[in-house]
Order: sequence, then structure tokens, then C-alpha cells
Amino acid sequence: MQHSSSSFLAIVLIVVGLALGGCGAAVGAGAAAGTAAMEERGLGAAIDDTVIQTKLNAGWLDHDAKLFVNLSSEVHEGRVLLTGNVQQPRHRVDAVRLAWRIDGVREVINQVQVNDQSGLLDYARDAWITTKLSVKLAIDSRVKAINYSIDTLNGHVFLMGIAQNKTELARVKSLARTVSYVRRVTSYVVQKNDPSRRLKVTLPRAAPRK
Repeated sequence: MQHSSSSFLAIVLIVVGLALGGCGAAVGAGAAAGTAAMEERGLGAAIDDTVIQTKLNAGWLDHDAKLFVNLSSEVHEGRVLLTGNVQQPRHRVDAVRLAWRIDGVREVINQVQVNDQSGLLDYARDAWITTKLSVKLAIDSRVKAINYSIDTLNGHVFLMGIAQNKTELARVKSLARTVSYVRRVTSYVVQKNDPSRRLKVTLPRAAPRK
């Protein structure tokens, strides 16, 4: 995606700001246009990241308003950082799952904290499972590990991310089942070309050069 000037990015950011928070957000978005124009990622990538963040906020708000209120995100070249606090572990799973469904997302870095951490033994065991499986994926040459996120709740492993194909996804599931203490594996992984990942945000077009 190529654009000829920072003015187009300013328009996009203002439109996004109005969609998310009214005039205040629009002013902030417009002010950010000049900064984005000077970044290494370039105008096209900055616009793509802004659209990803817009879709993520909209997805959280549509699924559960508490996600939208309690969580924050930063997007840079398709890498999404999630931060904030949620009440239940399942809310953390939902937040990550919704992020992975957006076209253009390459990695999800999950730093969301769960307020309710009763049962510290179970929590520690779940963390061990997640770490063990992450290592297994990272050293497997047939799996593109960066495209996956893992959450474990009471021995129940939730897989999220993007699979290159069915064969890769089947291998990831198989590896998950080999980890000790895993009771169940649920996949929210989508195929690389899954239609559900298509963005539906309509952006203004850049004015043609004269």
C-alpha cells in the first residue's frame, strides 16, 4: 500500500478517531499524522496498523464492553501488544482470540493480567504448560511459531493464531496434547486465507496526482 503524502494519513487517522471517540480522539489522531510520516515503518504500514487497532477496539466493544474499557493495545507493523486487566481468565482468552482474527496481524504479545488468580497451584501449572508448549512450537521446523498464542486455564489449552495450512494446525494440536497435565485442547486458530480475517473498514482514497 503506497500513499503520496502525510495528508492522506491524517484523513485516515481523523476518520478512525471519530469512529472511536469523537472530536478529542480526532484531534489526537490528526496530530499523530506528522509523527507517523517520519517513522521507519512508513505511511502505508502506519495506516495498516491504525486500521488493525480500529478493528480490534470495535471487536472488543462488540463482544464485551468491559474488554474495550479495561484493555489497551499498541500495533506496530502488524505486531499487537495487549495490556490491561480483566476479571476472569476467559476474558483474556477472548481478547487474544479477537486480535488474531484481524487481517494483517502477524503476532500477538499478550500482557493482559487476570485479577482473579485464586488457586495458585493451578495457575502455576497452567503457566508451566504454556511455557512447555511454546518451547515445543519454537523448536519445531514444521511450525511457524510466531503465528500462535497459547493460553492455559486449569489444564485446558487454548490455541489462537494463524495456521499456514491444515497440516501445520494438526501438528500444533498434536504437540499440545503431548504436554503433561493437559486435559483438553481447544483451537481458535484460523487458516491463513480464512475469509473471517478480512477487514471491512472503508477508508477514504488518496487524491490522484495531477
